[in-house]
Amino acid sequence: MNSSVKELLAYINENNGIGDKSKLIKKVVSKFSLTKDRSIYYSPFFAIRFSQSATSGFSNTVLSLSNLQKYDELPFIVCLVKPTENVCFLANTTFLAKISHSSQQLRENNIRGSFNGSDIMKTVIDIENKPENFSKLFAIHTEIGFAGNLARLVEATNDIVPSGTKFSVTNANKQIILESVERANRFISSKDYLTLKAELDSKVKKFTNEIVIASLIDNVNIRGRIIEYLIAGEDESLRKEIAKALQNRSIQIPRFATVNSLGDYSRVFDNFFTETDVKTKIMVLNSNPKAYNIDKMLEFLSQDKTVFMFYFIGIDPGKIVNQILVSMFQEKIVSATILLKHWAGRNSRGVTQLEGNVIHNLILRPETNIDTKKGKEFLNDIISF
Repeated sequence: MNSSVKELLAYINENNGIGDKSKLIKKVVSKFSLTKDRSIYYSPFFAIRFSQSATSGFSNTVLSLSNLQKYDELPFIVCLVKPTENVCFLANTTFLAKISHSSQQLRENNIRGSFNGSDIMKTVIDIENKPENFSKLFAIHTEIGFAGNLARLVEATNDIVPSGTKFSVTNANKQIILESVERANRFISSKDYLTLKAELDSKVKKFTNEIVIASLIDNVNIRGRIIEYLIAGEDESLRKEIAKALQNRSIQIPRFATVNSLGDYSRVFDNFFTETDVKTKIMVLNSNPKAYNIDKMLEFLSQDKTVFMFYFIGIDPGKIVNQILVSMFQEKIVSATILLKHWAGRNSRGVTQLEGNVIHNLILRPETNIDTKKGKEFLNDIISF
């Protein structure tokens, strides 16, 4: 998280006991040269909304969802000015439980309603929503974004019956799922692993310059989709068009669709059916890459011979640092998998993210080892969701 946010939070803390929202606003706006947009004050690095309460509760209406949408890509901070202290929360859409006020017409194509202070989650996946955890929390939000939260908020607000169903794990397919840990272990020790790694590495080598150029794109989703398509896209002519546009520094990248499947690159061997998810890690950025939908993963692993891999490409400004191919059950990957159960609806086990700092370290110091016991414990945990 930007140092400006840390300075802001420290300054607000220094002014504990000011007890007057308008006085604190004046001081903060002056010190950080903030711009006002109705009740929001913002800079290129953060946006903040001030509220006041004479009690310990926080039921005030904070902001409309449509106004939050404008700033949801920045750390959005709500500062509650109390008589003896100033309390700050992150209030991006990832940290909202629901929309409370005038939201009966809220739909994914109709952004309506406002949220109250009581709608801001005070704990998120066992992480307290407080300043010392803001960096970790915002890294989680960055990969979900407004669009990724909207369907959840609509469902939570209007009690809409969610679509889809959880994958049904039976006694028979549970055994095949649990055996996927041993399958992964056998795969990484086989020549097929070396073949898959060599294939992916050759694609990176072919498009090295274009990948480095694409890594400069600010939008994390567009950046990731372009690099993934350069490596795993099926339409060779489209891949060449994208490469040419990047070489010419064209703003207009050819339009292309990506299938919302489990992996980006499928490869069938005699003894293994592999799906590989291609992930880009910009080494200087603190971000938690999206991983997979848990139900889709369980359905895939319930089939014989299936193996799921991650292919991480580490990029520094101007160069590719390294590429690694690791199993979803690699010991550090398992420990770094964040389970986001509440972000996928009631008829789903949820989705996952990966802790970016762990991926960063793995790219610099590759390890492929799998702890079979931990892998099976992890699978049992997500099956029981």
